[in-house]
Amino acid sequence: MSERTLILIKPDGVARGLVGEVVRRIEGKGLQLVAMELRTIDHATAAEHYAEHEGRPYYEDLMSFITGGPLVAIVAEGDRAIEAFRQLAGSTDPVAAPTGSIRGDFATATNRNIVHGSDSPENGIREAKIFFPNL
Repeated sequence: MSERTLILIKPDGVARGLVGEVVRRIEGKGLQLVAMELRTIDHATAAEHYAEHEGRPYYEDLMSFITGGPLVAIVAEGDRAIEAFRQLAGSTDPVAAPTGSIRGDFATATNRNIVHGSDSPENGIREAKIFFPNL
């Protein structure tokens, strides 16, 4: 079943020059790029995107990190796109992520783990609208 997912290449991935590698893996998996933009997000956008994390101990660090530099926002589409990208990304904890996954290959810290991907079809739609309201 075709679905859409929001993928963020977070500021650490952009700063390390990993945008091309991440996009190559997305396209190599067979997902179609629907929208893509390099930008630095403001606090309001970040707060809307990460609303479910508000009040948690790591929230302020997360907000500072995600607004602290440019990121690449992508909407990708395809059969089982959410599950497919989450497999590409690997575990949120990059030490537990398998070699061959984005996080397993490039990240070492849970709070600086290169990419974000939607976790459900509903969040895929909700998150895509935050970054690309005209889709």
